[in-house]
Amino acid sequence: MTRIEKESLVKSLVPQFAQSGAIIVGNYRKLTVAELENLRKIARENNIKVQVIKNSLVKVALRESNIADLNLKDMNIFLWGNDPINTAKIAFNYSEKNDKFKISTGYIDGNIVDVAKIVAFAKSPGKKELLGMLASVWMAPIRNLTIGINALKEKLENTVAQ
Repeated sequence: MTRIEKESLVKSLVPQFAQSGAIIVGNYRKLTVAELENLRKIARENNIKVQVIKNSLVKVALRESNIADLNLKDMNIFLWGNDPINTAKIAFNYSEKNDKFKISTGYIDGNIVDVAKIVAFAKSPGKKELLGMLASVWMAPIRNLTIGINALKEKLENTVAQ
């Protein structure tokens, strides 16, 4: 990779990292090409970017994005996206399916996080689940009113029938 290509890559990463809700770092050393492609496919379907990038270039991009320095070592693959929960879920679920992929660190909502925090984010409900829960809470009074009216109607029908 030439110096110009490296500069171009860093320049393209800076705004992407700056706008990301999460950056997850994983070790991909033992993954086959097919397994890497599978991870990329899953991430692409969920609007998450995945790329193998030299640690030194990522450090420059992170510094220029005003993001704290992640402790990067070994061979890393980077996953980043706007939705921190979804990004963490994709990385965690893939690591659960493939024991060769190891999550090492991450950056979520302005903080450097360890694997335990990434797992906690991954296990929390996503945006769709939270919206479903909210809709259920909002519908509860109407549902209860409907049940009450229906019970009153049945009681009145039973009283009239007797």
